[in-house]
Amino acid sequence: MSGALRGKAAFVGAATGFINGAGGLSAAEMMAVTAADALRDAGLSIRDVDGLFVGMQTEFLSTLAFGEYLGIRPRFSDNSRVGGSSFLCHAEQAALALDAGLCDVALICYGSNQRSAVGRLQTSVAGTWSDIEAPYNARFPVSSYALSAARHMHEFGTRPEDLASVAVSARRWAQLNPDAFAREPLDAAEVLASPRVSTPLGRLDCCLVTDGAAAVVMTRADRARDQARKPVYLLGSAAEHWHKQISAMEDLCVTAATRSSQRAYAAAGIGSGDVDLVQVYDAFTISTIMLLEDLGFCPKGEGGRFVSGGVIAPGGSLPVNTNGGGLSCCHPGMYGLFTLVEAIRQLRGEAGDRQVADAEIALCQGSGGAFSSQVTNILGTGAAL
Repeated sequence: MSGALRGKAAFVGAATGFINGAGGLSAAEMMAVTAADALRDAGLSIRDVDGLFVGMQTEFLSTLAFGEYLGIRPRFSDNSRVGGSSFLCHAEQAALALDAGLCDVALICYGSNQRSAVGRLQTSVAGTWSDIEAPYNARFPVSSYALSAARHMHEFGTRPEDLASVAVSARRWAQLNPDAFAREPLDAAEVLASPRVSTPLGRLDCCLVTDGAAAVVMTRADRARDQARKPVYLLGSAAEHWHKQISAMEDLCVTAATRSSQRAYAAAGIGSGDVDLVQVYDAFTISTIMLLEDLGFCPKGEGGRFVSGGVIAPGGSLPVNTNGGGLSCCHPGMYGLFTLVEAIRQLRGEAGDRQVADAEIALCQGSGGAFSSQVTNILGTGAAL
């Protein structure tokens, strides 16, 4: 996304649902309810939607299936799949389509009933993720992230206590969020004592397994000003992917977020110092540490020390994952769209007890695969235009 598209499209509706249980509904049913909620939030209806962006875990032809389910015939649709970052890609594609006049109202949605239906992490990956890695019986995806965590600890002296700080900070935010799945108190000792899943990562270093659905609605900026809610503008967006499997990663401690963020900052005309709050895809505690480094909020190798002082927790100078993130709010298979919903709520001043004061610019980072796909969206209020 170039700077020419800065502020041309806006988010005008957002909703989440079913984080604490699908109630027997299918993924499509959950998505339909949540999409209706997001459209109602925008003062629109399903009849207004002519742009559709979906990435279901259980339906490869997601836009076809969900368009049929909703009874709509979109003029523009996108079924791009780059893991949990897909929905931030969808936001960029929707902005492009809206600006080109290919659609007028774009709906981006996702849902999964993985916890109540299958009781474990659900993935759209079929068969063997990597023929190179399969002989080692690694657990996908946790062992890939554990490899990066081990390398980060070896190279930079990052401690298990630093990883635990990420989990504790996320839980403290979740305790301020009535919709979060995990709200009971959590301290570093408990994180450090949790059973190892893939060393050095323990159970509480890993994202939740929950149900959940999310949806956002986008329109052109000129129309957004007339909608029911305060518009939140897409200021900049960029996507990069450098590998699929972790064994192809050139440097286990450096992700493509280094480039996606630079390009998004340039498009938005800002730097990391202008960002008021950050929503990253925290599939594992090491994710937050490495992504904050790659996004420019601290030097490479300093992420562990950066998070250990409470900087990213409530009351800290850089609010991160203010809903509780994938570690404590929800993780229904893919978390990326929830970063956008939380950023929108914060920038509209609707986050309740967890509201960040005077928030005008938010950065959302989607991460797909094994640190594979990185997508940066920068959102802002009208004051940030």
